Amino acid sequence: MSESSQRTAIRSRFGAQAWIAAVSIIALSMSSVSRAEEVWSAPRIEEAGGEFTIRLHGRPFVQYVYRDKNIPRPYFANLRLPGGIQVTRNHPPASSDANDHAQLHPGLWLAFGDLAGHDYWRLRAQVEHLRFVEPPSAERDRFGFAVENRYLNSDADGEVCREIGRYEFRLCDQGILLQWHSTFRSDDQDFYFGDQEEMGLGVRLATPIAVSSSPGGRILNSHGQQDEEEAWGQAADWCDYGGIVDGKFVGVLLMPHPSNFRPCWFHARDYGFVAANPFGQQAFGAGEPSRIVVPKGQPFSMRYGVYLHWNASSQDFDPAAIYEHYVNTQVE
Repeated sequence: MSESSQRTAIRSRFGAQAWIAAVSIIALSMSSVSRAEEVWSAPRIEEAGGEFTIRLHGRPFVQYVYRDKNIPRPYFANLRLPGGIQVTRNHPPASSDANDHAQLHPGLWLAFGDLAGHDYWRLRAQVEHLRFVEPPSAERDRFGFAVENRYLNSDADGEVCREIGRYEFRLCDQGILLQWHSTFRSDDQDFYFGDQEEMGLGVRLATPIAVSSSPGGRILNSHGQQDEEEAWGQAADWCDYGGIVDGKFVGVLLMPHPSNFRPCWFHARDYGFVAANPFGQQAFGAGEPSRIVVPKGQPFSMRYGVYLHWNASSQDFDPAAIYEHYVNTQVE
């Protein structure tokens, strides 16, 4: 049965919501990747000192920076959609952008304000890139790599722990799914994750997407709570930050995986920032101070899905269906 026939059968039998979810699955599992393959050639990787850029059909899609003298932790910057619309704030900020937190909010990053008493979020301690466990590689509809990072103490004369970070991007019909899997371990000592707002996976949205911009975007979580007033500090399955850019509804959907040790609270701000934080129990008013201790020699893992999306309108985007697809197709 052709892809078009499968779409028609699914839509007739199950209705619109199931059809949206099923289309996403078909788009990733068919031998051809409909819209993505029609429009974009194989991803291409261009390396430079301390960073590399992924290009789709000759256009830059995302930068991964692993050595930066001004930002001593790895990060993704300048994430774009096929077609060129940028969904994260320019890095460095352009004259049209708010330039607050210019170094702390470079695009998309994982960081911790209190990891064994050291502050990697505010750049007071260094995360050192050691090596590529799996070098960047690209196929027709996906690309990925894995790294080993070392977390140094505040004086940079000792090691707190190491991280293996695995990242895989997949091209979908109307989005790009990043599967993020980080595992932390120390063979020398116990370490812990403390309790702060500034912990977890963060993203700074492009200025036009921010709720506080004109005409303004929208924050929406899995409980239907919207914008900072309702969604800040709430635990949820997912949180989407989207807005209209060039006539399209575009944005970033953050999805902590349910296999994580605890659900995430969302540190969501109208000025264009959101972080998925499983550590801020007291910080978000949900209980006593939390301290997650990782014993010596034991791994501690966190998984996230990050979905970059574009649709005709917000009514055409179903984040709940994307979340179910992510959970049910998780790659080990």
